[in-house]
Amino acid sequence: MTDSAGDDRIFLRGLTCQCIIGFIPWERRVQQTVVLDLELPVDCARAARSDAVADTLDYKRVAKRVQAFVSASQYQLVETLAQELARVILAEFDVPWVRISLNKPGAIRNSRDVGVTIRRTRADLGLPAAAAP
Repeated sequence: MTDSAGDDRIFLRGLTCQCIIGFIPWERRVQQTVVLDLELPVDCARAARSDAVADTLDYKRVAKRVQAFVSASQYQLVETLAQELARVILAEFDVPWVRISLNKPGAIRNSRDVGVTIRRTRADLGLPAAAAP
């Protein structure tokens, strides 16, 4: 799917997953919650004309794949998890870029959460261009 409709996006906000994440010894033994926000470009006008899921990005499939990948991961850094998740999304779904915000609630005392936001394109990760619609 290309970004031909300008600023059209699909987003998932507050997607929670349990995984091993962190570099402190206790973090390597217990699963923690991470919360993800995803943003992906999609031609909403095309989907609106056809009213068919085949003409858009099936966000349920994206959410299930993200949860499966994150739950199986055991990275030390949220930066690495975000980067590798971007690689999976871009390799498996036909979008030219993805924006991911990933946070660990309660990771820093007196802070609600801490995390990263990244935007990666297929070119950033050495992947072939997305197919034309």
